[in-house]
Amino acid sequence: MAGKPNSRETVLDTASKLFFKQGYHGTGLNQIIKESCCPKGSLYYYFPEGKEELALQCIDRSKRIVADKWKDVFESVPDPVRAVQCFIENMAEDAQATDFEGFIPFSFWMAVETSAISDSLREACQSVLAEWQHIISGRLLKEGLQEQQATETAEVLLSMLEGALILAQTNRDTRHILLISKYAGLLLNEVLGRSQT
Repeated sequence: MAGKPNSRETVLDTASKLFFKQGYHGTGLNQIIKESCCPKGSLYYYFPEGKEELALQCIDRSKRIVADKWKDVFESVPDPVRAVQCFIENMAEDAQATDFEGFIPFSFWMAVETSAISDSLREACQSVLAEWQHIISGRLLKEGLQEQQATETAEVLLSMLEGALILAQTNRDTRHILLISKYAGLLLNEVLGRSQT
């Protein structure tokens, strides 16, 4: 039937928003069913293992969305320093545009809250952070960095960004994100051996 929404995607959209806004423990299946306007049978048809399976799918979805954004910015912005800064500045714009609604750092609910619930969720979160780190370090390798330095720099950048996102969400102020853009530039110029201007 043309125009009929995909129930699976609708459930995933709703669950992702609720998990990001309320956390794993604060979100129930009945609320997801109600807010997605999908029958209960649809949720269990697509996610027969229930809430944990749904959370795993949301985590994987977030991984792919953000990974695509990293890949896009590295493809469209040739300079890796400016590319990282553009990515960070886009995060600030997204936060501002949504008035911080549903804008939660990945580490806030997924990596911290869910990793204590099950090994499957913890491993899924590890996979997310490893994928993002791999994309960043891969771009730095192309600039001539050694593998260890590229990996460590990517890890520091992700740590800085996740921390800034927590501060920005708590204070509802994008200034924290934009500050990281500035210092990410300083860090990258330093490790790439570029003179500061």
